[in-house]
Amino acid sequence: MFDRLELLTNIQKFKNAHVLLIGLGGVGGYTFECLVRSGVGKLTVIDKDVFEISNLNRQVLANLNTLGQAKVTVAMKRAKEINPETKIIPLKINLSKENLKEICQNNYDFIIDACDDLTVKTELIKLSYDNHLNLITCLGTANRFHAEQFKITTLDKTSNDPLAKKMRHLLPDKYKKTPVLWSQELPLKIKGLGTICPVPMAAGSILASYVLNKILNN
Repeated sequence: MFDRLELLTNIQKFKNAHVLLIGLGGVGGYTFECLVRSGVGKLTVIDKDVFEISNLNRQVLANLNTLGQAKVTVAMKRAKEINPETKIIPLKINLSKENLKEICQNNYDFIIDACDDLTVKTELIKLSYDNHLNLITCLGTANRFHAEQFKITTLDKTSNDPLAKKMRHLLPDKYKKTPVLWSQELPLKIKGLGTICPVPMAAGSILASYVLNKILNN
């Protein structure tokens, strides 16, 4: 199944890699899909939620048959249908400062934050910095239309992002050099969180691309 990928590179590093993915929603679902189809050997996935009908417009793991099912369970099944060699460790848990520290003690090659919990995001940045863990954090994708506006930078260099502003306020300066995926687009000022499929799809793909290249070049 990897003939086309092996034309580009030796994928053994992908097969030997263990990635922690936090969040399997609009962004994380596409990240998951890319990592599985790229031959990543082990994926620990964390999400406490089940699929709802409002997820259908943007979440690749959501369909009419998966409504009401745990996102981590659906992800594990999908991985087996695509690449049975990928080992999925599903964790349907509510993350906190305490269990996040325990989870991150595992020897991951990379950690991807695709969740929308402000506390988890800031604690994960501090934990990763203090323990020299490889992390990339996804910032806001809601209320935006332009998938081409994403850029990887550091937290201190972001703008036009209310979530990033809150994170910068909460974090001491030394943590603000963490890599983040950020949209340069100013979000629409509307009531609620609106989404269109290409935006989280692009974000998820860029996260996966970033991590795969980091694994390959280490």
